[in-house]
Amino acid sequence: MENKLHFYNTLTRTVETFIPNEEGKVAMYTCGPTVYHFAHIGNLRSYIMEDLLEKTLRYLGYDVKRVMNITDVGHLSSDADTGEDKMLKGAKREHKSVMEIARFYTDAFFSDCGKLNIKTPDVVEPATNCIPEFIHMIQTLIEKGYAYEQGGNIYFDTSRLKEYYVLSNHSEQELLVGVRDDVDEDANKRNKSDFVLWFTKSKFDDQELKWESPWGLGYPGWHIECSCISMKHLGEYMDIHCGGVDNLFPHHTNEIAQSESYLGHKWCNYWFHIHHLVEKGKTGKMSKSSGEFLTVSLLENKGYDPVVYRMFCLQSHYRKPLEFSYEVLDNMTATYEKLAKRIGTLRREGEVDQEKYDAYRGRFEQALCDDLNSSMAITVLYDMLKEDMSDATKYALAEDFDRVLSLNLTTAYAAKNDKQQVDAELESYILAKIEERKAAKKEKDFARADAIRAELQEKGILLEDTREGVKWKKA
Repeated sequence: MENKLHFYNTLTRTVETFIPNEEGKVAMYTCGPTVYHFAHIGNLRSYIMEDLLEKTLRYLGYDVKRVMNITDVGHLSSDADTGEDKMLKGAKREHKSVMEIARFYTDAFFSDCGKLNIKTPDVVEPATNCIPEFIHMIQTLIEKGYAYEQGGNIYFDTSRLKEYYVLSNHSEQELLVGVRDDVDEDANKRNKSDFVLWFTKSKFDDQELKWESPWGLGYPGWHIECSCISMKHLGEYMDIHCGGVDNLFPHHTNEIAQSESYLGHKWCNYWFHIHHLVEKGKTGKMSKSSGEFLTVSLLENKGYDPVVYRMFCLQSHYRKPLEFSYEVLDNMTATYEKLAKRIGTLRREGEVDQEKYDAYRGRFEQALCDDLNSSMAITVLYDMLKEDMSDATKYALAEDFDRVLSLNLTTAYAAKNDKQQVDAELESYILAKIEERKAAKKEKDFARADAIRAELQEKGILLEDTREGVKWKKA
């Protein structure tokens, strides 16, 4: 690997050269979604940037194994183990079972990821699959003196650690209120920073998912699942752990505490965090409860290609807040369409200039290796298209760059033209059928007229008779 990847390690608060535990191989973990509702585009920014990291690693020649959890139990409405279970909240909202909610929103999440060209991780594991692993880790933590039972729950004892706040330079008092939610004091805790490993009957009045455990009928805390799922599939040593910056405390902090206490050694060398997406004119990160619920489906309904949103994210740096507005997305749409047309009209015949190909590939790789500077990588793409070189060389480079950027660079223009052609053919067909129906009605052949209406309806086309004539729309 000619270029070495450098990125910001939250653990050391510095940009470091990435050196995996095993040469040529990367063990990578991503905090997955809590599947109680649709993911908003702020959530999905994190997954886009984690996808960029994974694809950059693969582009550089690493053999990557990426694991992601699905939280279908245990995540309370406060990240500090208070409030209502998020899955139960979703089930109540929609009058469905928790598992019906989990299946529906898991499918919706991966559908959104597909539209954004986010690669599905090599392993995806729901928390409900791993109850025995959770129980085993908790038992071990109790045996080692790192956990205790109080008031029907099992807690991790943070006072046993020499250093608990390893991922943050905030003061202990600042962190005790949590990153996202106010913390109600739990009288069962020995220390304010202790966190729940297992809830039992005392927290279970309306909880749907329960399992037998040595401590009674109950369910796991949220933080335990990522530790166990990552170890199950990646072993005791992990290279990179990813997540949004809002996972930093308490979730990732608690993961380190319980994992390293359980293992007896350092667990993960590199922590990769993505900053928030914010809406223009609003303060704070985007959330499901603030204003219009911005989802991929909403963007599509407004006429935006989800890949344009991916490009919007790639034009910014993962460590900086990103401000969203429809005005910016409109500008990005125009930019993307011009770019797609420029690449889509390249002539592919002819020889590839290997010297220029290698030079630009090296520049693109260098931009990615510089703390995943995706904006600079896109600038290299534009510079390449302006360069005096053969179309074949440009096309080959665009195709190569898109292994990481995943913007459909070589297919978007042709796909749009095909769609426009299909739409034109469909419109011509509909108008012909409308004229045929008009003639049938004039001849008082109403059976034929009704049959034409039914034929179009089967194809998803609805007719409406108005004073101005017949109008049609897609169902």
